[in-house]
Amino acid sequence: MTQTMKTQATPLTMPGLVPILFGHAAFQQLNAGFQLGLFARLAEHPDSSKPELTAALALPARSAEVLLLGTTALGLTTAVGDRYRNAEIIDSAFRDGSWQTLRDIVEFQARISYLPASDYAESLRTGRNAGIRHFPGDTEDLYSRLSNSEGMEELFYRGMNAWSKLSNPVLVNGPRFAEVHRVLDVGGGDAVNAIALSKAHPHLRVTVLDRPAALEVAAQRVSAAGLRDRIELHAADIFTGEYPGGHDCVLFAHQLVIWTPEQNRALLGKAWHAVEPGGRVLIFNAFADDDGQGPLYAALDSVYFSTLPFAGSTLYPWYRYEEWLRETGFAGISRVGTSSWTPHGVLQAIKP
Repeated sequence: MTQTMKTQATPLTMPGLVPILFGHAAFQQLNAGFQLGLFARLAEHPDSSKPELTAALALPARSAEVLLLGTTALGLTTAVGDRYRNAEIIDSAFRDGSWQTLRDIVEFQARISYLPASDYAESLRTGRNAGIRHFPGDTEDLYSRLSNSEGMEELFYRGMNAWSKLSNPVLVNGPRFAEVHRVLDVGGGDAVNAIALSKAHPHLRVTVLDRPAALEVAAQRVSAAGLRDRIELHAADIFTGEYPGGHDCVLFAHQLVIWTPEQNRALLGKAWHAVEPGGRVLIFNAFADDDGQGPLYAALDSVYFSTLPFAGSTLYPWYRYEEWLRETGFAGISRVGTSSWTPHGVLQAIKP
């Protein structure tokens, strides 16, 4: 995939500055629509009137007016007279079964990402994930602190699972899995990617390598999917543990955005030693553009990566990974892009 010429962006105007200046408030209108049941109510009862919605949501009349003003001005709901409907994009999520996925993402943003985002400037100033202060504990990473707050670890994995479901089509359909037999999914978490790959490619066998706590969730999901005969679990630290042999593909799914360049080089080095010549490595995550000017999704998601996971977490551009792959010794590097609204893609490379 090659980079395409970008069109000149429309100059920013004061009206265009409004959704940026009040971006935090725009999200809260979306979040309130979820939490208070507005979107679910309108999915079942389109063309509801304001009094009907006020009664159904058990809100004070003024509160209902404010909520509907916000959601309608943002295009989340539409109004004809005093009758309201969900925007088509909201209703389509109910129709195609992605509603719960969208709900989980909004809850993740509201309860995990939102407050730490206020520490973005401090995180940039210090080069540290300053937003971690919102989670109790004395460790330096988000993941080890989640268990200190009731329900947060479950919410985190639910949110990550939801993001994976949205982006998985590019992983499942892009790389040449017909040439692969056994995949080692490094840091595979709750096995969402392993399950998707196994269902799409029946010939594949997948091993999920992660820490024991993550594999407890993975074991439940693999069993529920009826894939225990095709997905194995291997407990190990991704940096210091031994990678099991017998795999011809090493997958890093949403992993190399977490770590520093030095750590990513180390992980790619372990992948190099884990496969025989002809084996391959896949890097699957969101990418920034090579020119450093977008996309908008990557620019905004960078606030989360700067403030929370680890110091140094970054949405790197495509070319940076390619440099690391070449330095490690991989060749035949190719890109698999996507036309989706998210900038997820796959880099694949071969061990000569």
